[in-house]
Amino acid sequence: MRKFAGLVCTMALAASSLAAFGEADKAKLDERLLSARDVINEVMATPDKGIPQSILAGASCVVVIPSFKKGAFIAGAQYGQGVATCRTPNGWSSPVFVQLAGGSFGFQIGGQSTDLVLVAMNQNGLQDMLKSKFKIGGDAAAAAGPVGRNAQAGTDWKLNAEFLTYSRSKGLFAGIDLDGTVLSQNADDTRTFYGADVPFQTVLHGDKVVPTEAKPFVRTVAKYFVVSRDNQ
Repeated sequence: MRKFAGLVCTMALAASSLAAFGEADKAKLDERLLSARDVINEVMATPDKGIPQSILAGASCVVVIPSFKKGAFIAGAQYGQGVATCRTPNGWSSPVFVQLAGGSFGFQIGGQSTDLVLVAMNQNGLQDMLKSKFKIGGDAAAAAGPVGRNAQAGTDWKLNAEFLTYSRSKGLFAGIDLDGTVLSQNADDTRTFYGADVPFQTVLHGDKVVPTEAKPFVRTVAKYFVVSRDNQ
């Protein structure tokens, strides 16, 4: 009987520990969403140095990978973790969680924190987001995005680029070449956030209600999209 009671206690403690770890992981994801919201707000706080309105107005998806450092990439062989949302007929979708790995980045010198923003410009970009992973510049055409209220890209991105890519470091925001990096779905984080396995397609097509914790990020993306559309 004592052995049975001890086993029950052990199982209860294990379950309690798992729940605590789950709550801690969920809290980290909530924080990542808030950081992504802050990145968008800070980038767009100065329109003359932010993402051009014409690009925001035509965006199919937005990916934000906030505040990662060179050291984390070198030690963990993984550059960064982020979140993504896509435009649907009923507004912007609930977010999914993604990760970016590989490549070589000149802006890593000195180990400064760097925020990344990737903007999918067409339905091909959306379809790439639904894949388990894809290589930027290989599987998906990409270009360094132009900056400024009415800036125009130096290439014919409207015809060819599926993604426009940006970086923000030490207050400076500019287009960046991310060719060779791999963007992949983070199914574990998405499962932790929603409490169950939810296909990326279900979420990004708008078939999942936006959780309370995700609303600040999604509403911020939607706000700038609407403003851009109104100013076209």
